[in-house]
Amino acid sequence: MKIRKGDEIIVLAGKFRGERAKVEEAMPAANKVVLDSLNIAKRHTKQQGATMQAGIIDKFMPLHVSNVALWCGGHKGPAKAGFKTVDGAKVRVCRKCGEAL
Repeated sequence: MKIRKGDEIIVLAGKFRGERAKVEEAMPAANKVVLDSLNIAKRHTKQQGATMQAGIIDKFMPLHVSNVALWCGGHKGPAKAGFKTVDGAKVRVCRKCGEAL
């Protein structure tokens, strides 16, 4: 999976198509990402002991990684990630314009 925490992405499919957001959490084992301001579900909870809060809680739900793409600031569009070696370090680059992601 080439998307990491902190990347800026654009949603390609689904209810939030066309929206841009930052990745809060990447789950490579499940091929999913959690975005900072999109795909929020309401979770109704009741109090259990003194630790858990009761009421309606906003829960950030994951999106499948195939429904999002990296955002390239170079050509202002979705990007496919490629890799180049620059000064002995492996760097992700946009395959369309060659700018570092």
